[in-house]
Amino acid sequence: MPPVAIFGAVCMMLAIGAGALPAQDDELERPEVLSLAFQGVDKMSKGELKKSIATDESHCKNLFAKPFCLFTKWKGFYDRHYLEETEFRRDVLRIRVFYWKHGYRQAAVDTIVERSDKGVRITFRIAEGLPTLVSSIVVRRAGDVLSNREVENLMRIRAGEPLDLFALDSSKILLRDQLFERGYADGDVTIDTVVVNDSLKTAAIQMTVNPKWRTTVGTITIKGDDNISERTIRNSLVMKEGRIYRRSDLLQSQRNLYESNLFRQATIVIPPKGDSTKEIEVAVREAPLREMRTSGGFNTVDFVQVEQRFTKYNFLGGARRLDLRAVVGNILAPQLNGALIFKDVTKSLTPSEENVFLRPTWSASADFTQPWFRSPLNSIGFSIFGHRRSSPDIFIDRGYGLSATFTRLLGYRAPASLNYRFEVTKVEAGDVYYCQNFGVCELSTIGALRRSQNLSPLSLSVFTDRTNDLFYPTGGYILRADAEHASAFTLSDFRYNRVFGEANKYWAVGKRRAIAARLRSGFVRALESTALAVGEGTDPAGSILHPRKRFYAGGSQSVRGFGENQLGPRVLTVDPNRLKDDDLEGPECTDATIIDGTCDPNVVDLPSSAFQPRPTGGTSLLEGSVEYRFPIWEKIGGAVFVDAAVVGEGATRLAQGTGAITPGLGFRYYSSAGAIRVDLGFRPKLTEDLPVVTQVINADGELEIRALDIRRRYSPIDESGGFLSQVTNRLALHLSIGQAF
Repeated sequence: MPPVAIFGAVCMMLAIGAGALPAQDDELERPEVLSLAFQGVDKMSKGELKKSIATDESHCKNLFAKPFCLFTKWKGFYDRHYLEETEFRRDVLRIRVFYWKHGYRQAAVDTIVERSDKGVRITFRIAEGLPTLVSSIVVRRAGDVLSNREVENLMRIRAGEPLDLFALDSSKILLRDQLFERGYADGDVTIDTVVVNDSLKTAAIQMTVNPKWRTTVGTITIKGDDNISERTIRNSLVMKEGRIYRRSDLLQSQRNLYESNLFRQATIVIPPKGDSTKEIEVAVREAPLREMRTSGGFNTVDFVQVEQRFTKYNFLGGARRLDLRAVVGNILAPQLNGALIFKDVTKSLTPSEENVFLRPTWSASADFTQPWFRSPLNSIGFSIFGHRRSSPDIFIDRGYGLSATFTRLLGYRAPASLNYRFEVTKVEAGDVYYCQNFGVCELSTIGALRRSQNLSPLSLSVFTDRTNDLFYPTGGYILRADAEHASAFTLSDFRYNRVFGEANKYWAVGKRRAIAARLRSGFVRALESTALAVGEGTDPAGSILHPRKRFYAGGSQSVRGFGENQLGPRVLTVDPNRLKDDDLEGPECTDATIIDGTCDPNVVDLPSSAFQPRPTGGTSLLEGSVEYRFPIWEKIGGAVFVDAAVVGEGATRLAQGTGAITPGLGFRYYSSAGAIRVDLGFRPKLTEDLPVVTQVINADGELEIRALDIRRRYSPIDESGGFLSQVTNRLALHLSIGQAF
């Protein structure tokens, strides 16, 4: 008996059974549903069950209204739902059908209704029973279009699993889509028989895959092109007349039309007739060709930000696009720095340096894009830009320049881009930064490094996204690889080779849970000619790199047990007067021992808080994260995670780098724009031997930077203070939008 007939017979029996339920007396006319619960649910998701029925409980409208609902049931905050007796009886049938479709054909449902003056409390008691298991699946193939292995990989129902009709239907659709992708658009997949043995609770499935004939693209007709030329529309179509008609070409053509932002609606219609040549009609409805948008926001590091964007579509015709964008950040930084949830981004800076990091940051750009450059899969772009960016506690990055990009779509959500960027850049950082990063402590030489320099890399990047959801993936993977080269050939003063790779993988666990994992790795190596090009002449440390090209770890998108950029190579700065304090226990340092570098920062009785760690960045990185994501209540979810990273100071010397493993937990509110995320990372006690740099006045009365010969045994977690203080010092709080990866 075919599955449709089986399903119809069961529905009829269930309907008869539902009609035989005894009527309950209505003590109240349409009483309010105060609560709704499910008992005995083990194999199914309670959330999915709740969605399958009509009865719902009264509840707060959303998370933000929750505090108000504690005091008022006003309809602006609270949704009231009432008991509909007829729908309630049908819900018993709906639940049984829900289980039947998922392979639990013997499931039984009972109800408990507790009535009071205020309303009713409803409980569905479910006895799931044993599932009907698939004993065998036979897929007959006409022709050899699909191999046995391909068929097996596309099947979403397998022998030994419950007879889930949703999975069976998904298998049928996936097989048919694969035939379409091979050029057999009229191919058919049929479920011939589903033989169920009720006594053994088993089912045997037989299917047939029939490719039929190969299909090609016939005449393409364009309709609705009033202001946009027909040629522009045809250029966006991957499908071409006379070529094989494939599913991916159809989807990419429609995606190109929508992504051009030229159309409110773009429909590709193929007459539903079994013919090897498909006559195609493209109907469009044009959209406004200008768009202006103003937005704002804040985070714990960059404070308040405002963005203005203007876009002109079909600029100069041919679907060309012009984007003008301006962003101003660090707004209210002096007032918000270190207050409430905002981080103190200047805690390791001198008073003269603080003002530099608290000034507004900005970026502005004009981008021109030409899609469909000699192919619908190609695009080229040109950009003019300028910026002043702040990497908190490390450096200020100024720059302006232009770039050119060629992008080719290698596959669905798989672009590859070749980019050349010419930029005149200037780095503002403390003298300590140059002394430690470049091995240059002479102030005159530091002045040379502070001059404007060219940063002009040629880069190649490849990206692939195979996840099942843009914001909340529970399956699939993301791969990214970048390679950069900068040298005299690319007109760059900072010269280096840099590679970086990232892989994200997602696994579904049950209905709404997922495990996410990420691995990142990269290294950068300066070329010997950099020193001469930037005006230094020598490079004793072999590490003259632009700070933007170094690797940093720690923060909301990295190792969450640390603050932004706080995991990796660092240098300690200290006030020389603290080293010379007469009130300290032990032999204090003197001007002479500081100048000649023999001062021992471990002997003087100074707490760790007297030394300020300043990130310098590394030349190699290995980072990984694993996160388990789970639902808590409606749109609120939770996560537990473990992050780890090693940031090395040599291109291939990760074993000698700085690393840490930090566990943590977090909460998410799943909005339509992405997850609003709060993470709390736990930092272990990490003791390191770090270089110490300070400033002194030499015999000539000039200010000099001195790096002490002896490193400080440093831990960011002081042993002073009570137990609670030591615990809170190990915690790092992060508030951001979007998943960590």
